[in-house]
Amino acid sequence: MTRLKLSAMLMTGAFALAQSLSALAQTPERPKLIVGIVVDQMRWDYLYRYADRYEAGGFKRMLNEGFTCENTTISHLPSFTAVGHSTVYTGSVPAIHGITGNDWTDQQTGRKWYCTEDTIAKSVGSTSTAGQMSPRNLLASTITDELRLATNFRSKVVGVSLKDRASILPAGHTPNGAFWFDDANGNFITSTYYMNELPEWVKRFNARQLPAQLMSKPWETLYPINTYVQSAADNVSWEGTFRGEKTPVFPHDMKEIYKKDPGSLRTTPSGNTLTLEFARAAVEGYDLGNGTATDFLTINCASTDYVGHQYGPNSIEVEDTYLRLDKDLSAFFTYLDQKVGKGNYLVFLTADHGAAHSVGFMQEHNLPAGFVKDKAMMSSLDSLLAARFGVKGLVRSGMNYHVNYDVAKIEASKLDYDAIKKETVKFLQRQPGIQFAADIDNLGNSPIPEPIKTMISNGYNPKRTGAVMIIPEPGWYQGFEKGTTHGNWNPYDIHIPLVFMGWHVKHGASNETVHMTDIAATLADMLRIQMPNGCVGRPIKF
Repeated sequence: MTRLKLSAMLMTGAFALAQSLSALAQTPERPKLIVGIVVDQMRWDYLYRYADRYEAGGFKRMLNEGFTCENTTISHLPSFTAVGHSTVYTGSVPAIHGITGNDWTDQQTGRKWYCTEDTIAKSVGSTSTAGQMSPRNLLASTITDELRLATNFRSKVVGVSLKDRASILPAGHTPNGAFWFDDANGNFITSTYYMNELPEWVKRFNARQLPAQLMSKPWETLYPINTYVQSAADNVSWEGTFRGEKTPVFPHDMKEIYKKDPGSLRTTPSGNTLTLEFARAAVEGYDLGNGTATDFLTINCASTDYVGHQYGPNSIEVEDTYLRLDKDLSAFFTYLDQKVGKGNYLVFLTADHGAAHSVGFMQEHNLPAGFVKDKAMMSSLDSLLAARFGVKGLVRSGMNYHVNYDVAKIEASKLDYDAIKKETVKFLQRQPGIQFAADIDNLGNSPIPEPIKTMISNGYNPKRTGAVMIIPEPGWYQGFEKGTTHGNWNPYDIHIPLVFMGWHVKHGASNETVHMTDIAATLADMLRIQMPNGCVGRPIKF
């Protein structure tokens, strides 16, 4: 080989390498819009349980076009709403991001805090206190924050939900806006953390008075009631009722119910319809998906949670709610196709938690279940500890399945804290429906199997959670003697749907175990941006 040819080859190689490096250095390709949809209290099996009547454009479209992670689980305790939303968007766990429940007790002062409570913020769009909220209690950044940071705040981020916490926490610390529903005036509102006046597009939306229109008709089943074969009978003892109703049966006279209880809209499919209509207005109002940087819209469909709590998973009401939500999602995706362009936006759909079967339903079918009477149990525990240690009022509550002590009183009385916790564990493990109790500081020596032990650790924040954790037996839970609730480690509470669809998503499915914490990590990987600063998740490979 001549020196000339060798030189030419080297120059060609160097040029190719330079081109390759130049391509890598270019601004990464990103979607025009990301839409994160969290369906409140959606168990994984709802994707398939009602699938024979889902239409082509909703849940079926996501499954047929997108990638579904069939074995997505929550890796923290308790499995509650605020905790789940925070975990989805931070990729972190309560021990790190600090949202340990919808409410919690400050362990030093004993003050009870609501997750998005803000003593500084004021309501915007309402004279009620419903707007005195912000994300200040969230200790970590979100994927929505990181997108704003990565684009020097050119990306627009908006949060939408009926629930304050489910709008505020996903939208993060730096959004353009977060909006939630105020029952007192029937409007979407916000707080001074974000702005001092509602945008004009929100005012126009509120002026339409959609809530009153949606509640002007009875809630009847979408299809003939005898075709709801996935559900129990319409009139059963374990279902709750609206205020003024004598029985939990269709049709529900929502016009009259709404007059007496403005909050009743939440516990109907109309709440999801209203939310997705507002989400559409937000896309228009902020012109999302039409800027120079990727925008992010977070949506929480909360009515599935309210309906689930009142009626339970085996009710016709829950089945009808999902069939109607499917239609609403289909219409919303069609709108995004037209507004942003099919393939130009990325959607993911997941849940903040699942739900247990109603205790009454379980017992009727000879399955083990029961109620954890936490208030009575904590009262008995406090009496026991008073007799043993000579001081009354050592136990504050059993909130969030944690025993919350009066730590200041224990310290002032110079009591043996370890001995108190040991007596507590011994007492709790003798109670009906309690499978395990653990002193979290001594968790490594506790005979609790995995993954429960790690889930306890992931949920433990010493400033915001009690020192002893209660694990009920399967099918047992605190509260909600009618309908159902959630919060425990069992698959019905922690096995959630996760489906990605749209931009750069190939059709497929995986049964590999992934966690709720992996969602933010996956989005960061796809966008080529930094993970949130408390993220412990790992990118999912499609």
